[in-house]
Amino acid sequence: MFSKIVIANRGEIALRILRACQTMGVKTVAVHSTVDRNQKHVGMADESVCIGPPSSLESYLDIPKIIAAAEVTDAEAIHPGYGFLAENAEFAECIAESGFKFIGPRAETIRLMGDKVAAIEAMKAAGVPCVPGSDGPLNDDAERNLKIARKIGYPIIVKAAAGGGGRGMRVVHTEAALNNAIMTTKTEAKAAFGDDTVYMEKYLENPRHIEIQVLSDMHGNAIHLGERDCSMQRRHQKVVEEAPAPGLTDEERAAIGEVCVAACKRIQYEGAGTFEFLYDSGCFYFIEMNTRIQVEHPVTELITGVDLIKQQLLIASGEPLKIKQDDIKLTGHAIECRVNAEDPDTFMPCPGTIDIFHAPGGPGVRVDSHVYDGYPVPPNYDSMIGKIITHGEDRETAIRRMRLALAETVVNGIKTNIPLQQRIMTDQGFVSGGKNIHYLEKRLNENK
Repeated sequence: MFSKIVIANRGEIALRILRACQTMGVKTVAVHSTVDRNQKHVGMADESVCIGPPSSLESYLDIPKIIAAAEVTDAEAIHPGYGFLAENAEFAECIAESGFKFIGPRAETIRLMGDKVAAIEAMKAAGVPCVPGSDGPLNDDAERNLKIARKIGYPIIVKAAAGGGGRGMRVVHTEAALNNAIMTTKTEAKAAFGDDTVYMEKYLENPRHIEIQVLSDMHGNAIHLGERDCSMQRRHQKVVEEAPAPGLTDEERAAIGEVCVAACKRIQYEGAGTFEFLYDSGCFYFIEMNTRIQVEHPVTELITGVDLIKQQLLIASGEPLKIKQDDIKLTGHAIECRVNAEDPDTFMPCPGTIDIFHAPGGPGVRVDSHVYDGYPVPPNYDSMIGKIITHGEDRETAIRRMRLALAETVVNGIKTNIPLQQRIMTDQGFVSGGKNIHYLEKRLNENK
């Protein structure tokens, strides 16, 4: 095991990584921007290094500064968390070339999964079910593109190969709108990602978003830890996540899990990863693989009892997986609500100082948050200030505990989306379970 690692992130995930390291006897180095000097994990780390001003481009996205921090503190490895550089192949490559260990998959794997066209081709070769599509990038041949769309069948969705997080995509319902949609998406993709490669897929109109958590080591061992349902979304951004997925059978879970495990072995995946699928009419369709820890990893931890950050560290240090597939037993149900510093009606970010913060407690309640009384929420980063996760023997109990936990939570001084989460937890559609990815957006529009 490593003796010391750099935590190349901020907020609740940086604190989560630090806690895992402390329980394993691993020393930590917190890198931080000037505005984050009073972050909780910075004060708790064994060492800290300021890497720049508030702008993420000059701090958390500055690769040379992060590697320099590892050099001056004699660290052995770097954990990227999620966001920022977590899925940046160049970052993983530079870390390896500098003699450190990247706590995550190899650079070539990140690069493969980061290119959506290449990822789909790799998954098809591995036997993973994919959405019917163009089987490669689109070119400027308008007639060829029309033929591909006719074969797939409308509606279709045009996607940027380098896109992600809901960006770089456009739904097309008619043949007349196709070519303009392709050109517009290419222009936007070039501006946003520096790559105008786009492809086409069948647009599934009422799917759920279900993802499979995997762990895979460098010795050819891989397991899956069941699934999460992340269908409560707004503008392609997850709001509520839960595990296991309502209505999914043990047979469906085992079948898609085995497919993902086989794919991990085929691409020689290393670390924690997530296969994301659209699930429609009993069928799974691969959309992408996240080559990092997910925001929603706690719900999987609560129903399996597996510490995913600890497993990341063990795998990166060269240890073979000691957990076998038969060891994974799903117990009860878990739900996660993201708490964001934003107006619950307009969704505008609300940075500012949190005067009073009181976290909920009680049986089956977990809070992953870095905030405290007097914490200044900066305007420079993502608005998420924490996550409330509840666990119960069944879904109804988890929901009831979440309602109570949300009611107990106090965040004074700024606006948060807690009122929205409370509405979701009492919404009869959500309570019944199994709603599609458009459900929340439609309910929000109805309430305007």
